[in-house]
Amino acid sequence: MKSKVIAWTLGAAVSAFAATAAQAGTLDDVKTKGFVQCGVSQGLPGFSNPDSSNNWTGMDADFCKAVAAAILNDATKVKFTPLSAKERFTALQSGEIDILSRNTTWTMGRDTSLGLKFAGVMYYDGQGFMVKKSL
Repeated sequence: MKSKVIAWTLGAAVSAFAATAAQAGTLDDVKTKGFVQCGVSQGLPGFSNPDSSNNWTGMDADFCKAVAAAILNDATKVKFTPLSAKERFTALQSGEIDILSRNTTWTMGRDTSLGLKFAGVMYYDGQGFMVKKSL
């Protein structure tokens, strides 16, 4: 029993160290580059949408700016990469982007098979049907 507890503790410590090292690598990379490379949608008003001067606005864009402000003390130190649904995970896995702030459903399959960390839910949506009251 004692050896199982030691093995479990050692395994947990190694996992925690590996997770910290991966996170520290991205954070260190951002600090070295001097900007956050943020993956966003290709234009979704209210979430991430460029204007005629290529200034990005919306909730997802603002989140990226907040991350830049928190890490680099400057909300303008963010570069946006517009991504399609097909491109978003590959860009994150390859390191093309540092974070993905884009409409993406958090599923068990994605959580376990992509090797990525979903940090939390920023927006909840739903679906419904409208029918005549008489029905």
